[in-house]
Amino acid sequence: MVEFGLGLPAGPPTGENARFVDDLAATLDKLGEAVRSIWMTDHFFWDGAPTYEAWTVLSYLAARFPKYEVGPIVLGQSYRNPALLALMGATLQNLSGGRFIMGIGAGWKEDEYRAYNYAYPEPRIRVQQLEEQLVILKRLWEEPGQITFEGAHYRLADAWCEPKPQKPIPILVGGGGYTTMKHAAKYADIWNLPDKPLGPYLERLTVLRRHMEAIGRDPASMRCSWFGRVAIGKSEAEAKARGLSRADKWTPENAFVGTPAQIAEQMQAFVEQGCDYFLVDVIGTPDAEVCGLFTEELIPALNG
Repeated sequence: MVEFGLGLPAGPPTGENARFVDDLAATLDKLGEAVRSIWMTDHFFWDGAPTYEAWTVLSYLAARFPKYEVGPIVLGQSYRNPALLALMGATLQNLSGGRFIMGIGAGWKEDEYRAYNYAYPEPRIRVQQLEEQLVILKRLWEEPGQITFEGAHYRLADAWCEPKPQKPIPILVGGGGYTTMKHAAKYADIWNLPDKPLGPYLERLTVLRRHMEAIGRDPASMRCSWFGRVAIGKSEAEAKARGLSRADKWTPENAFVGTPAQIAEQMQAFVEQGCDYFLVDVIGTPDAEVCGLFTEELIPALNG
């Protein structure tokens, strides 16, 4: 069974703060059980466009929409202290009744780092930090008592994380870098690659599976997901026009675009290679026609 999560915009439309929640509530009312989860990006700004802080949004979503899992797509690992992040995740997991997914990556958006006075080391260092973060999360969530950790970048001295998560927290690692995927193979339950067409996605998926085989892990134990935009319409022209109405990084090459039948065919090519979880920003929601095309035509065409 192919499943869907709903990706959210970074913030409300300019000058219309209430629409962030109002549009989401209306969208979920129309999509219902067609989606199992809600996902929020972790960024501080996009050239001055309204941008909400991810963890605050996730906490709100978990309380406001109790039927859905929630997760970040994905947290920049260096934006929050590793031990504090572990405690934040355990807290949200317990308070939400086990509906939290920890999505995390190495971080990349340099202007945010500079503007907010975060150190911005070279990619090699950020990826090393990501592995240490993953080790810390798993140890604090799974090992009893206090934890001490001495890494090249992060250190803990008798740190607590109590209470432990009552239900294990799935870890989603996002990214397509060679070493990032090596860390995903070792630590993650879900791997995600955003905004990639089929060819590049399959290239990276092959690398991931090689990493898993190298450590003796069954590739079938990793759930593979895709994150990006869906522009759907009654005709291909309508879908393209709807997608191009968005002033962001959307292009016809890195999104699913077309009629429900066309998008189902595009997605099916991913499904045949092992991707069965699509985290999608459906352009045009909460419009009833858009939601209807998604729930009444796209999903049945894909799963039927």
